[in-house]
Amino acid sequence: MTDSMNETRGVHTVEKIGGTSISRSRELIDSIWIGDREGSDLYNRVFVVSAYAGMTNALLEHKKTDEPGVYALFSNADNDHGWMDQLNRVGIMMREKNAEILSDAGDRKVADDFVRERIEGARTCLFDLQRLCSYGHFRLEEHMMTTRELLSGLGEAHSAFTTVLLLRRHGVNARFVDLTGWRDESHPDLNVRIETAFADIDLAQELPIATGYAQCREGLMREFDRGYSEVTFARIAALTKAREAVIHKEFHLSSADPKLVGVDAVKKIGRTNYDVADQLSNMGMEAIHPKAAKTLRQAGIPLRVANAFEPHDPGTLIDAEPASEPRVEIITGLPVISLELFEQDMVGVKGYDAAILDALKRHRVWIVSKTSNANTITHYLEGSLKSIRRVEHDLAALYPSAEIKVRKVAIVSAIGRELRGLDVMLNSLIALKDAGIEPLGAHETGRGVDVQIVVAQEAMDVAVKSLHRTLVEGEAAVELKAAA
Repeated sequence: MTDSMNETRGVHTVEKIGGTSISRSRELIDSIWIGDREGSDLYNRVFVVSAYAGMTNALLEHKKTDEPGVYALFSNADNDHGWMDQLNRVGIMMREKNAEILSDAGDRKVADDFVRERIEGARTCLFDLQRLCSYGHFRLEEHMMTTRELLSGLGEAHSAFTTVLLLRRHGVNARFVDLTGWRDESHPDLNVRIETAFADIDLAQELPIATGYAQCREGLMREFDRGYSEVTFARIAALTKAREAVIHKEFHLSSADPKLVGVDAVKKIGRTNYDVADQLSNMGMEAIHPKAAKTLRQAGIPLRVANAFEPHDPGTLIDAEPASEPRVEIITGLPVISLELFEQDMVGVKGYDAAILDALKRHRVWIVSKTSNANTITHYLEGSLKSIRRVEHDLAALYPSAEIKVRKVAIVSAIGRELRGLDVMLNSLIALKDAGIEPLGAHETGRGVDVQIVVAQEAMDVAVKSLHRTLVEGEAAVELKAAA
C-alpha cells in the first residue's frame, strides 16, 4: 500500500457479519462486539449485517432448493393470497428470533413492535399493488424487482434493529443505520444514500449497525441479486475511507475444506491477494463478491477475513500485493453442469458464442468456465437444472442441427497468487491418475493464478483430497517450491 493511500484512510474499520454468524448474536457479544474491549476501544468500527440465517430464504425463495418464499408466491399469484400466509410465517420467525436473542422483556416488545410495523407495511404495499394490477392497465412484472428489494430489506432491517437493542442493553452506544429506504420518498444513488446516513455519526463515540441492503436508484438486486450486502459493505468502507475492511465468517480461510481433507491437513491462509479472492468467488468459495473486491481494491483498502468466534486470531489479510514466493494456496471443488454444443457448420462462422451467452444471461445461469474448439463450445455452469434445460431448449430451437449435451460434472481447482514455474497442471494430472480419476478436461490461463480440472461429479471429493495432498501438504508441496 502506498503512503498516499494510507494518509487518506481513517482510523476506523468497516466490518460485515453474515447471516449464520449474526444468528449467534449472543456469542458475538463475547467475541467481536465487546469481548475484552472497554471504553473507546468499542468504537471506530462500523458493522454491516445480513439478515438472520434463513430469513431471506423465507422472504424471497430458498437459495438452494428454490422453495418459494413471499416474493416467489407473490410473483406467481393470481388471486390467491398464499404469499400473505408466508409473510405471517416470516413475522413469526422474526419474533422467535427476538425472543432468542433479547433477554429483556422491554427490548423484546420494542423489537416485536418494529417487526409488526415492517411486516404490516409490506403487506399493505403488496396487497395494494396486487389490487392495482388487477385492472389491466398496470403490469405486475414491471414492479417485481422493486417488490423483491422491498421484501429483502425487511430481513436486514430486522437483524440490524435487534442487534442495536442487544448492544445497548450491554452498555454500547449502538446506532441503527437503516439504508433500506423505508417510507423514504427520496430516490438517491447508493453513494448519496450512504453519505447521508453517515453524515452525522461520530464513529469515535457511536457504533453504527447498518443494514446490508441499501435502497438506491441503481437497484442493487438488479445487478447483484442476493450478493448486495457485500457491495454495500465495500461501498461504505470506500466512502468513509476505512483503514481496513473485515468480513467475519464462522471459519478461517483455509487451504481446503477441513471436513473433507482433515483438520490436521489444512493450512490457514495467512495472506493472499484480490486475484485469489476473485477465483475463489468464481468457484463458489466466496471470500467476497467480485464487485465488492473491486471497490476495495480501487480504494486501496485491504480486506481481512476473520473467524467471528476467534477474535484474537488475525485471520487472512487480502490485499493487492503479489506473492513473495510461488505456491499453491487453496484446493477447492465445485459441482457444475456442462453444456456442450456441437455444430459441424460452426467452423469459421461467427455468432454461436454470442447466442449461447444471450441464452445463459436470459435464464440467469452463472458461467464458471468455458472451452471451445473448431466446432464445439462447452460451458461449465452453476444454476438450477431447470434453468439450464431452458437454455438447452432455446439453443435447440435456434440451432436445430446441433448436438447439445447436458451432464453433471465438477471442477477441481488449484489456486494461488503465483503458480507459474510450479508445473501445477502436470503434477495435478499425475495425482489424479494415481488416484484412479480420469480428467474430462483441463484449463490453465497465462495469469498463473489457477488451474482447473474437470472430473466426474462423484469423483470431486477424492480429487480435492488428492490434489491437496500433492500440491499443499508435506514433501510434495516442498518439492514444488524447490522446483520453482
